Amino acid sequence: MSAPADPVPAAPLRRALPAEAAAPATAPLTPAPRRPRLRALDGLRLLAALMVACYHYGGRGGDITRAWGASPAAQFPRLHEWFAYGPLGVQIFFVISGFVICMSGWGRGLTDFFASRVARLMPAYWVAILLVSGVFALPWVLWHALSPSDTLLNLTLLQMPLGAPRVLGVCWTLWAEVRFYALFAVCVVLPGVTRRRVVLFCALWTLAAALGDAADSALLDQVLMPGYAPFFVGGIGLYLVHRDRRDVLGWGFALLGLLLGQHYAVGDLWHPDGAHAFSYRSTVVIIAIVTLGFAAVAAIAVGWLDRVNWRWLTVAGALTYPFYLVHEHLGWVVVHALHVSLGIPAAITFPATIGTMLLLAWLLHRYVERPLTPRLRRAVARGVAEARTGR
Repeated sequence: MSAPADPVPAAPLRRALPAEAAAPATAPLTPAPRRPRLRALDGLRLLAALMVACYHYGGRGGDITRAWGASPAAQFPRLHEWFAYGPLGVQIFFVISGFVICMSGWGRGLTDFFASRVARLMPAYWVAILLVSGVFALPWVLWHALSPSDTLLNLTLLQMPLGAPRVLGVCWTLWAEVRFYALFAVCVVLPGVTRRRVVLFCALWTLAAALGDAADSALLDQVLMPGYAPFFVGGIGLYLVHRDRRDVLGWGFALLGLLLGQHYAVGDLWHPDGAHAFSYRSTVVIIAIVTLGFAAVAAIAVGWLDRVNWRWLTVAGALTYPFYLVHEHLGWVVVHALHVSLGIPAAITFPATIGTMLLLAWLLHRYVERPLTPRLRRAVARGVAEARTGR
C-alpha cells in the first residue's frame, strides 16, 4: 500500500551551504520551499496499486475463485502467472512511503506530523470498513461480514496485533505503515529532523532489523519489521538523494535497501514447484521487479521524470489509497455479479471491475477524504496541543 501521503512537492537539488554546514548538528534544517507535485510519483503509486489488484483478481486462489466460479488460472491461462507477481506492488509502496514520509516530516513538529498521518489514513479507512461490512451483510452476497465486535475492533486499526479477523485483507500493509510512522516520529520527528538524524535512523534501523531477524523474536519482528524495513529505508535514502544528488549515504541506503529487500521479497514470494502451489514465480523476475521499483523512485528522485507532469496523475495519486482499500473484497462481489450472474466474459469483467473500483475510489476521495481530512487534522492537532498544555 502506497501509504496515503500528503501532496508530493519536489524539493530542489541542493548542496550544503557554509552557514548550514557550520550549524549545530541538532538544529533542524529549514523545510524546502514548496514546489510543484512530483506527479510521476503519483503515477507510480497507482501503478503499484493496480499490480496488487491484478494479483487479487487473477493471480491467486481462494475467495476470488468463488467469485469467478473457477480458478483464475483457467480464466487467464496466459496472464495468471504474471498476475502472481502483483504482491510486489506492496514493496514498491513501501519504498514510496519512505520517500514521502521523510519529505513530509522535514520541518514539521511532532503534533503536525501526527495529525497529518491520522487525518490522511483514517477517514477513508473507516468508511471502507463500514462499506465492506455492509455489503457483505447483504443476504445475496456469497461472503459474510465479521461479527459486530470484530468489525468495531477493525475501526481501531489494531486488529493485527490483537490477532482478530480483518475486514480488509489489505490492512496488514497499513499496520506496517503505522509502525513505520511511529518509529520515524519518535526517532526523527520528535527531536527535530536533520540529515544527521535521518542517516542515523536509517543505519540503526537497518542493523537492528537484521539483529531482530536473527533473534527470532515475535516482539522484535513486530517492532523492527525486518522484512519491510529495507524498503522504507531505501525510500528514505532516495529522498536524501532528491535533496542532493551527490549524497553518497543516500545512494548507499537505497542500494542497501535494494539488496536486503530483494532477499526478503524472494523469501516471501518464491516457492518450489509443487502440486499444491497455485503459481510458480521466478526468483529472477522477483529481483527484477524489486529493482525496477527502486529504479523508478530513483529516477523520480534525481529529476529524470520531471517531464512526466500530466495533471491527471494528481488525480491518480489521490485515488490510489481509497482504491487500494476497497478493491479486493468489493471486487469479488463485482466480479461475481458480472461474470457469473450476467455471463460477461472474463476479459471484459476484469477491466470493468477495475473501472468500478476506481469510480468508487473517486467517490470516497471526493465525498469522504476531501471534506473530512482537513477537519480531522485540525481536530487532532488541537487535541494534542491541549493535552500538552494541560487544558
